[in-house]
Amino acid sequence: MNKKALIIVDVQNDFCPGGSLPVPQGNEVVGPLNRMVEYAREHGWLIVASRDWHPAVTNHFETYGGMWPVHCVNNTKGAEFHRDLEVDDATIISKATEPDEDGYSAFDGYSQSGQLLRIFLKSHGVGEVYVGGLATDYCVKATALDAVKYRFRTFLLSDAIHGVDLKEGNSDRAIDEMKQAGVSIITTREVYDGKT
Repeated sequence: MNKKALIIVDVQNDFCPGGSLPVPQGNEVVGPLNRMVEYAREHGWLIVASRDWHPAVTNHFETYGGMWPVHCVNNTKGAEFHRDLEVDDATIISKATEPDEDGYSAFDGYSQSGQLLRIFLKSHGVGEVYVGGLATDYCVKATALDAVKYRFRTFLLSDAIHGVDLKEGNSDRAIDEMKQAGVSIITTREVYDGKT
């Protein structure tokens, strides 16, 4: 159980500038994540990319009693990964696929073969995960906290995340919460330099 995995969380069009629920500067995570993908390929890591894959009618959306505008409806342009994100060879994890699911954590999602993420990772001998993507204070936080809960050694890539910050400071508070739960906060540069 010492294999490593890169988990890219929800870098989808609707969460990037121009989308229906844009994270400020959300597209800026693409560069550092692509460099991590290249590094992960070179070092034999698993590469996983999660996506919100909502049905058109879900209580996650404001229209049906939720807190969010419509976003990432399955098989729409908004649900596609950012065009520059290099995830062609990634295992895709789809989450929030049912009308009553918020699905913030990638660990709530399933692979194309129907495996929950934690089962997929453990079946491949993964013991250590590196998390980046969108958004720091929601899906990234939920994913990192679940990774710790399921006993993966967990690293947050601090230069490959951006937050929504509906309330000022939410992202900083989310990072503090992750730290307190046992998540290690590092930069992609520190990964390249072998400081993990």
